[in-house]
Amino acid sequence: MTNPTPLHSPPPTRYVALDVHKHYLVVGAVDAQPQVVLPPRRVDLERFAAWAPQHLTRQDAVVLEATTNTWELYDQLPPHVAAVTVAHPWLVGLISKARVKTDAADTLHLARLLAAGLLPAVGVPPVAGRELRGLLAQRPRRIRQRTQARNRLHRLLHRHALLPPAGDPFAAHNRAWWDALTVSPVERLRLRQDWQTLVFLQPLIDAAEAEVLRLSTPPPWADSVAFLVQLPGFGVLNAMTVLGAVGDITRFPSAKHLVGYTGLGAGVHDSGQTHRDGKITKQGRRDLRFTLVEAAWTAVQTHPHWQAQFEQLTRRMPKGQAIVALARKLAVALWHVLTDRQADCHADASQVARKLLAWAEQLDAAGRHGLSTGAFIRQELDRLHLGPALTAVSRGPTRQVPLPPSPLPVTA
Repeated sequence: MTNPTPLHSPPPTRYVALDVHKHYLVVGAVDAQPQVVLPPRRVDLERFAAWAPQHLTRQDAVVLEATTNTWELYDQLPPHVAAVTVAHPWLVGLISKARVKTDAADTLHLARLLAAGLLPAVGVPPVAGRELRGLLAQRPRRIRQRTQARNRLHRLLHRHALLPPAGDPFAAHNRAWWDALTVSPVERLRLRQDWQTLVFLQPLIDAAEAEVLRLSTPPPWADSVAFLVQLPGFGVLNAMTVLGAVGDITRFPSAKHLVGYTGLGAGVHDSGQTHRDGKITKQGRRDLRFTLVEAAWTAVQTHPHWQAQFEQLTRRMPKGQAIVALARKLAVALWHVLTDRQADCHADASQVARKLLAWAEQLDAAGRHGLSTGAFIRQELDRLHLGPALTAVSRGPTRQVPLPPSPLPVTA
């Protein structure tokens, strides 16, 4: 994605490439011919902020590949240059395979691809999107560590043919039971370390989830979360995962483009007399793909329409393939609800209200912007144009949360 330039602006006079490394970058430039006009030179990253305004001009187009520290550099460039492109590193590698590979050669390859208009660009997420992505990436890593510690403790029980305590074996009140196990000194040390790992990780996971919930109600995410939560299989956490990965839905001109971004589209071999559909490409955001597959499994267990779709698909394909197909359909539904700003055509107002109740009860008064639980649910239902006739939401078999009246007309 490039930095916007004024309409009718003259073409750049230089095409500048930044080959970014951990502690330095190599910068080089060509003109439109393309002849080298700035021989490759090394600049330490700590000096780049001072170097850029002295050596870059508003007649420069700049390219750098997406890597760990790309966004910090990207944010420094727009005030000094005409346009900035962040290139897709894997696709650039396919285009510019070379037998001679040096920092200087790579830099000039990148600059010449930019001058020729051949660079595959990636979208540049805003700062809020980058921070949300980082937060959401941290949480599954902690959960995997917790799962590994729990699995090690389960294996200890399996080795000694022991049954775990009733309920959650890792609940705090069961710690004494684990400490009383008769095991060797080495196993006891490992047991205690795994328990300490669980005790250490749980507050970190809880804090990350609380921060994601806090971010779900202020801008820029507040206007979109409800449209995803109302989809089957979605809660606030995976809705925020999708929003962090997708960003502005207008980046995708069609649902097909979004499916491609998820990596859930089927690979195709079409050559000569051969046409064969392959496995999914997996060339997209892994967190988005995983979230959609997870949501699809939940949807087939909780929603009649998606359950019927699943049963129909499993008559002609394995369950795993059927779930992937439904995840792809969910991606299409996701594109439509975010683009059209309307509820899903299969949404059930009562079921959506219960999901909104779960969201509201996880927020404090500040997260609900001072609204009561019922008023918050009504606000989000009205945003979706759902349930104007609903007067209450069931919290359990005997308790209900009353909803204020909706200003929307009640249709028959």
